[in-house]
Amino acid sequence: QVQLVESGGGLVQPGGSLRLSCAASGSIFKSLRMAWYRQAPGKERDLVATITQGGSTYYADARKGRFTISSDNAKNTVYLQMNSLQPEDTSVYYCTAHPPLVCYWGQGTQVTVSS
Repeated sequence: QVQLVESGGGLVQPGGSLRLSCAASGSIFKSLRMAWYRQAPGKERDLVATITQGGSTYYADARKGRFTISSDNAKNTVYLQMNSLQPEDTSVYYCTAHPPLVCYWGQGTQVTVSS
């Protein structure tokens, strides 16, 4: 069974930081592109960042410099470090895995940025 489990979300004040984790089953973590997306109610889903097994990363322009995606292959885990969070970052954050022809999504973790 494909397994992607996000954790680390919660409530944070503007300017604060969170680190999200995505634990993936080893069978899909290997040789995959992984990504973080987010989607708030009534809004389109938004790509946050991607990373390959080789360590190549991509960031949406608006989040470059504030967010950092990384991976630990020994732990089959992908991370998203989020700094200088703002209320507009409030969303459900999803971890995704991308083999050919299909994408797998985790259940998501809620991030709320509010004072």
